[in-house]
Amino acid sequence: MSDLSTHYLGMKLKNPVIISSSTLVQNIEGVREAAQSGAGAVVLRSLFEELVREESEAHGPQMWSSHPEEYGYMMAELQLQYGPRNYLELIKKAKSEVDIPIIASINCTTPKWWINYAQQIEAAGADAIELNISLMPIDPAKTSRDVEQEFLTVMKAARENINIPIAVKLGPHFTSLSRFANEICGSGIDALVLFNRFYQFDIDIKEKKIVGANWYSSPHEMSRSLRWISVLYKRVNCDLAANTGIHDGADVIKQILAGAQVVEICSTIYLNGFGKVKEILDELSDWMKSNHYASLDDFRGQLSLSRQKDSEAYERLQYIKALTGIEKK
Repeated sequence: MSDLSTHYLGMKLKNPVIISSSTLVQNIEGVREAAQSGAGAVVLRSLFEELVREESEAHGPQMWSSHPEEYGYMMAELQLQYGPRNYLELIKKAKSEVDIPIIASINCTTPKWWINYAQQIEAAGADAIELNISLMPIDPAKTSRDVEQEFLTVMKAARENINIPIAVKLGPHFTSLSRFANEICGSGIDALVLFNRFYQFDIDIKEKKIVGANWYSSPHEMSRSLRWISVLYKRVNCDLAANTGIHDGADVIKQILAGAQVVEICSTIYLNGFGKVKEILDELSDWMKSNHYASLDDFRGQLSLSRQKDSEAYERLQYIKALTGIEKK
């Protein structure tokens, strides 16, 4: 029988499939369904920094001075569904009702408003915290290092104040991702989640307004995380979690071959239901049996860049082959 267990954030998981932060797991019913489906862990629906700020700051509407009604309506809706107090109760209930790790998620841009609250999350029993640092570098006055420093400031504050393991969910757009990933992992962060799928931007030309698009990921979006998991495996001192575009068992196998400790799935559950978890695990187990692998460690990172004898030639060769069709003699 194949051993699907893996280690992530200092915890032993029964398998590498994690339900990613989403509305799928915004309440105890969703967490129960995730656990019953066979998932190895759950990342709860993100708590947004703005909600913690709203609870901490009586004059919040000032930031929305031109649209106070909109501000009040939005915050009332968000507080009702995802408010800080409800979040703590969800953690406590989840820990008492399911036997898989519960990872809290905080969506933030600064360390100002939520550090004390994160300590309450820890006290409520969360096994770890995933920081979704959603900084959009649109200020032309900021250098790439300025942006990196903002990320590091948030991480440093988290690490200094939180004792449970911390994962950081990154976007892919950094000037030197390998160097920055090394710096992050050297700062006490326990895992990198690659990559965040940011809000998809579009324009409605009929109504002439900004709208969302492509709510669900597609399998072709996995290519970016697959490449960087492969590049960073054994080159950073922290766990690697793959995210975005992972829809079936073959995708999970690819990410583990690249070097992932775990994979986070979301869109495929929206599209196919929680029954997809069992399908993925069965496909993974069957593939391992047919390839005579007893455990995930038997093939993890087998196709990572660290396993190549001449990594520079390997990278360049694949680029040339992709563009010209030249085959190595």
